[in-house]
Amino acid sequence: MQVRKAFETELSELNAQLVEMCRVTEGMISNAIEALINRDKELGKSIGELDKQVDEYEMSIEKKCMRILLRQQPVASDFRKVSTALKMITDIERFGDQASDIGELVASMPTVDYVKRLKHISLMGNLAIKMVRDSVSSFITNNQELASSVIIADDTMDSLFKKVQRELIELIKQDSNSGEEAITLMMIAKYLERIGDHAVNVAEWTQFNETGKHKKF
Repeated sequence: MQVRKAFETELSELNAQLVEMCRVTEGMISNAIEALINRDKELGKSIGELDKQVDEYEMSIEKKCMRILLRQQPVASDFRKVSTALKMITDIERFGDQASDIGELVASMPTVDYVKRLKHISLMGNLAIKMVRDSVSSFITNNQELASSVIIADDTMDSLFKKVQRELIELIKQDSNSGEEAITLMMIAKYLERIGDHAVNVAEWTQFNETGKHKKF
């Protein structure tokens, strides 16, 4: 009984760290979108400073997972949960990397009005934040329905990216002088689309935790 209680305590601490890691990356994505909309170069530059904190969470969670696996001798279902968390942190860390990349691009852009309205890119940003939050929550609460909703939401993310891509290509055709900024905006949209992909990975690991089967393997 004591061994089981110790495992559950460690697992609770692991979940708490995952939530905190996700909270930091959510904030980074939110700041990246805010910096983009407000043309705030300083905010864009500052986002990368949080990346070190995300990396520290990744290392801490990785060590905790290894300690649990080595010390607690978990049963099969427990082993799967811990090994799933170990897989997920790579994708969660990528949330922060992509947000940092967006921040750097924003910092490099002019402070004058953009060549394109940011309607669809803003929608992609809001969707990315929701997918990140829901993907990690689905694992913590073992909510398969929520995990499925993240996977389904990726279709919307892909659709928004294609709209942005088409609009920017058309913009470049009409005015070649807008090319450099249009390409930067396309890169930002691509980073947001990648965040969606990583959120889907987390959701798929949540499903693996329940079923023991992963669709990619």
